Amino acid sequence: MAGLEGIEQPRGDGRATAARWTPAVEDERALKALELFGNPTEAEVPLPSRPESAATARRLAQVVVLRQWGLTPKMTEDAVLLVSELVGNAVRHTGARVFGLRMRRRRGWIRIEVRDPSRGLPCLMPVQELDISGRGLFLVDKLSDRWGVDLLPRGKTTWFEMRVADR
Repeated sequence: MAGLEGIEQPRGDGRATAARWTPAVEDERALKALELFGNPTEAEVPLPSRPESAATARRLAQVVVLRQWGLTPKMTEDAVLLVSELVGNAVRHTGARVFGLRMRRRRGWIRIEVRDPSRGLPCLMPVQELDISGRGLFLVDKLSDRWGVDLLPRGKTTWFEMRVADR
């Protein structure tokens, strides 16, 4: 593959991967993450600052947005993607050992927050079509209704909000 010379690529016909991922299996993993780490709607959930924590945060967002809040699959997909981007930024750029995930819902809105101990501000960069990195905040800016950063005495909270239709 172009740009990946010297990096071992997965082998096989792809059926093994496709067979492992199913909505039922993903729901089970999401519920397990909720049980292991806690509910980010009740209190901030601390997660280790490691790349694999992005998967945990995605699962927590999925189970909350789709199952607990009963929002649409499209809203869930967008929220899960944006959570992954904020978590990726926290893991890559803050030097933190732990970051916090919090999810809130109020009339007409959902808000998802990632708190870390760094006071370094994220920066929305211009994105070119062929860029392979640096798209995280661009996606947050395009898919959320609003986003921002709240500086704290020790660190910051990066958040996004999305409008939802209340029933």
